[in-house]
Amino acid sequence: MLEQMKRVLRKEQILTIPNLLSTIRILLIPVIVWLYNVQQQYEWTIFVILVSGATDMIDGYIARHFNKISDFGKILDPVADKLTQLAIIICLLSRYKLLYALIIIFVVKELLMLLLGFIVFKKDDSVNSARWFGKANTVILYMTMMILIMFPGIPLVAANILIVVSAVMIIGSFILYIRFYNKILAKNK
Repeated sequence: MLEQMKRVLRKEQILTIPNLLSTIRILLIPVIVWLYNVQQQYEWTIFVILVSGATDMIDGYIARHFNKISDFGKILDPVADKLTQLAIIICLLSRYKLLYALIIIFVVKELLMLLLGFIVFKKDDSVNSARWFGKANTVILYMTMMILIMFPGIPLVAANILIVVSAVMIIGSFILYIRFYNKILAKNK
């Protein structure tokens, strides 16, 4: 296990442009929270979220096209995504009570994903990238959050429908990840 961690934490694994972009996304989180909660500048909040999303797409492009994919990046990138998503959901909690249920589903899923990822890392010595269903889940969640930010007067029924769709996507994505990780673990038995 120690050797696996040393491999993931090598300097050339960490000091890459994609990982720098992921770090920038993490640093944008307080800006998003400040713009939304303190300044109540919803247009600027959306702008910073879009910049964060652009850095996510750019870091993935650079990693794939310039062979800068690293195990550390496979960990850092989703951490940046999840922290950003969690911050946005927390910002919106005071306006949309159904988000309390969504945040519970989100946190439980991510903690279990972390545990599954660790088990697979330990057994298979691999760090796996996001799958298409995880990315689809992320897109739906971001779209929902941005709609809720941009249209603060959206009818509660419409907001709740968007939140339920996001919750269903989170659960569906989790089920597909469980199947994915089970295949990896079954292969190594």
